[in-house]
This record gives sequence, structure tokens and C-alpha cells, in this order.
Amino acid sequence: MAKIVFVIGVSGSGKSTIGRLLARQLDVPFLDGDDFHPLVNIEKMKSGEPLSDSDRLPWLKSIHQSALLASQQDGAVIACSALKIKYRNMLTQDLSAPVTWTYLKGTPQLIADRMSNRRHFMPLQLLKSQYDILEEPQNAIVVDIRQEIDDIISHLMSILIP
Repeated sequence: MAKIVFVIGVSGSGKSTIGRLLARQLDVPFLDGDDFHPLVNIEKMKSGEPLSDSDRLPWLKSIHQSALLASQQDGAVIACSALKIKYRNMLTQDLSAPVTWTYLKGTPQLIADRMSNRRHFMPLQLLKSQYDILEEPQNAIVVDIRQEIDDIISHLMSILIP
């Protein structure tokens, strides 16, 4: 049965890394939310300006369309910040497959340290704006990102495939 697993959290929390590995373990496609951003959003973030809800809308709609398709096929693991409840509600609207939320949680300092050591369009200066709008999910598997990646994947697999 198809299942959609969203891997969510602020930029730099490890969504793409964990999502790719989890998708491989589950043998389903991996969709990276970063690949769905329109160029105008990427340029805005690169310039240090946070995205507004209206900026995010086409991005969320695009991810939602892919999630709808995946829910009718083999399922997928989707990495996406999904920082607000209303974003998560939009992403799951009308999906025909069950959804699991996996929230990668870390302190602002840990995330800032990670962001300082990577190449990505999201600059460190926007991290605070992500924490400012973050509405932590109540219905998610919460993962402490201080753990080793292999331990995170093992933990998630033990929950997703008991």
C-alpha cells in the first residue's frame, strides 16, 4: 500500500539527507522540496529576504500535486520545510494514501553550525525567520537531529515498518 512520508523541519535540519536515505530503505521515490521552488523564490532567499505565504503558495501547490500523484502510485518520501500547520494541511489535502510526518528537530545553534558548513541557496541569516514562523507538529514522529544519521534511519524504519 502506498504511503507518503513527509520529512519536515527548518532549513539545515537534514531533510534531504534523511529523506533520500529513508526513501531508499522504503524503496519509494524521493521528492526534494527544494526542487519545486520557482526561481524567483530561490533568488529572493539568496538575497536574504524571507518568503511570504504568497511566495510559498505556488511551491506548496506544486509539491501537493506531486504528493497526490505519488499517493495514487507507490508512495514517496517528501522533504519539505512545511513550517506551518496550514502548509501541512494544504500538502495533505485529498491524498489517497496514509501520511506520516517526520519532524527533524534541532536547536537554532546546531542548525546554524550545520548551515555554516554547507553550500545551499538558503543563507544562514534566514534561519531566525524560519524559527519565527515554525509551528511544531503535534502529530509527527519527532527526531532529535543530534543523533547519528544511521540511528535516525533505523529508528524511523522501526516505526514505519514495525
